[in-house]
Amino acid sequence: MAECSQRWRRGVAKSVFSMKIFNLTVATLNLNSRRDRWRERRRLVVSQLVAVQPALVALQEVNLWRRQGRWVRERVNYELSGRIDQPYQLVRVRHPQLLKGEGVAIMTQLPLQTFDMVDLGYGRKALRVNVELPDGQGVDFVTVDLRPYVHDHEARLEQVLQLIGWLQDFSRVPLQVVAGSFNEMPGQLAIKQMKLSYRSAYEVAHRREPWATYPTVLVPSERETGVCLDYLFISPGVAAVNGARLIGQEPADYDNRLYASDHVGLWAALGIEPRRQEVVVPRRPDEFFY
Repeated sequence: MAECSQRWRRGVAKSVFSMKIFNLTVATLNLNSRRDRWRERRRLVVSQLVAVQPALVALQEVNLWRRQGRWVRERVNYELSGRIDQPYQLVRVRHPQLLKGEGVAIMTQLPLQTFDMVDLGYGRKALRVNVELPDGQGVDFVTVDLRPYVHDHEARLEQVLQLIGWLQDFSRVPLQVVAGSFNEMPGQLAIKQMKLSYRSAYEVAHRREPWATYPTVLVPSERETGVCLDYLFISPGVAAVNGARLIGQEPADYDNRLYASDHVGLWAALGIEPRRQEVVVPRRPDEFFY
């Protein structure tokens, strides 16, 4: 009987968690560096990000020599808080061997834990940040801008294989979002390879990819129709996609050829299950009698 009493006091550990889902908002936008009327369109970039206020933003074709990413972050912060240093932090990296100091960047409203990068070859890098959710879980958020030349499908496949290997190494985080300009259409090699390990958030929400994310009429193009080149990929650990849409697809009120960029961006709301916790659930004394 004493033994039974001891076991009753000790109880048993069970894994339980709240059913409340955390809503994580993310976005990606290719800035097209400082080309094509940047001083006029930069206000559109800021107003679009202020309108959707994602917790995490992936930026591509960022001119780091001219502090383009820093300018965007400070202007968005000022519009939201009246200060230039909050709520967003900025992390950025320059691509090797590229002229004009272009690179990729990430803006985050969530607490930044770590960041790192990987060389994807062909003069491109991927940037990863790990941020902390309110329940203490970590999320890897990655921005990429793959080799842009139209017929370099094999090169982009190599880059994607390098990217996936890096993300799925021994220290893999279950919650991952990979965003950016993959410069491949749905059904082409690099996108097929990504979808073996990740899901497209837009496709989960709409059962198809966007009809087009490039080009807008900001720039002349020889293409007869637009194509989808930009994606938000999510790992299996992300529980749900609560919504996904295009951003930056409306021209300026005063000029119907002025857009935020030559790419439109993507926004998604992701459902994240809270962390499971081990708690002690007492057993009834009669469970120990036979």
